[in-house]
Amino acid sequence: MADPRRVEFGDFLRSRREKLSPKSVGLPTGQRRRTAGLRREEVAQLAGIGVDWYIRLEQGRTVSPSVTTVDALARALRLSKTEHAHLKDLARDGDRRPFTREVVPPPILRLVESLPHPAYITGRRWDVLAWNEAAEEIFAFGRLPEEDRNTLLLMMTNKKTRKSYGAGWADVAKRMVAMFRATHDVWAGDPAFAELLTRLREGSPEFVKWWGAHEVHGTMSGRKTMTHPTKGVLHFEHTSFQANDDPALKLVIYTPV
Repeated sequence: MADPRRVEFGDFLRSRREKLSPKSVGLPTGQRRRTAGLRREEVAQLAGIGVDWYIRLEQGRTVSPSVTTVDALARALRLSKTEHAHLKDLARDGDRRPFTREVVPPPILRLVESLPHPAYITGRRWDVLAWNEAAEEIFAFGRLPEEDRNTLLLMMTNKKTRKSYGAGWADVAKRMVAMFRATHDVWAGDPAFAELLTRLREGSPEFVKWWGAHEVHGTMSGRKTMTHPTKGVLHFEHTSFQANDDPALKLVIYTPV
């Protein structure tokens, strides 16, 4: 059975290859092409590796590319720093232990509860594990079943969340999908992530479309505008921090603008 991480590695290579034109990498256009993007042999040529070897990589075969090969592919495919890092992550032999829901240590829990602005803790699967009163007033996590307390699930399938973002929903949601892609692919094949992916696909046609594009973005701070049913229009700057106690835990803070 194919290694899910290797399959994602191959899918990512193919998605980047199909986005490049011969002209963009200095190759002659030549005859009319049946499909957009570079041919496999052209990527292999640019990366300085064998065509058969590249095909095996793109097909998700159980082969382990060296760091040098990954770097060469990143250059050939004109990957961004974030995309290059993602390719490296997928090439590593990762932790094969099944995902388990994280537990927030008491000191971190007390810190979150003491913050005056909306703040919450998420885990690797983007489950919301803890939050303060200010966050409850905005997001109402406590009113949701535990299995629905997931930031991407809320963004993509919850009608109230979508409505609160108004015309800006698509931009925020699309970026979140690309950010989650970087996390998911490292855990590809894990039952907990597969279950979440199924719910997202069944609950959001936009998710299906954006997921197929295989875009990858890193975590970043920014601004969000939401409309609350009683508080009206709210403007926030949001940023996140990893916990030293457990890097899987992420503290997200929304500061009113």
